[in-house]
Amino acid sequence: MPDNPSPAQFFRHGLRLLLAGDVPGWVGLWAEDGVMEFPFAPPGWPRRLDGREAVAAYMRDYPDHIELHDFPEVQIHRTTDPATVVVEMRGVGRLVRTGDPFDMTYIAVVTVRDGRFTSYRDYWNPLAVRQPGTDFAGSAA
Repeated sequence: MPDNPSPAQFFRHGLRLLLAGDVPGWVGLWAEDGVMEFPFAPPGWPRRLDGREAVAAYMRDYPDHIELHDFPEVQIHRTTDPATVVVEMRGVGRLVRTGDPFDMTYIAVVTVRDGRFTSYRDYWNPLAVRQPGTDFAGSAA
């Protein structure tokens, strides 16, 4: 990764860490007070995570539930704010518990300031978490 990466380069670096299963490395990309939001989260799932520690707690068990294999479709769009990008992407892999395929589309609005994620609004499909083996967030669902 370059010394002063663009938000798009920074985001792609984060995807590489997730594909490598390096959740601590991905969490390390976050600002201490970064905010992650899930506007479409179903009941029982978190809608907002405040701070790096909350993001770390949310992601801690992710590799035990979802094994990512690829992000075959990633489109990153610049916005009028040079620190913010809009990302359309698809993640594929398998559900660890069942072995079933995992295939999720996302739209994310991501802001990177001073080399850290400061805001990440993740618009993912809440219907996908109805599959057995997807509940890595410990929801009540």
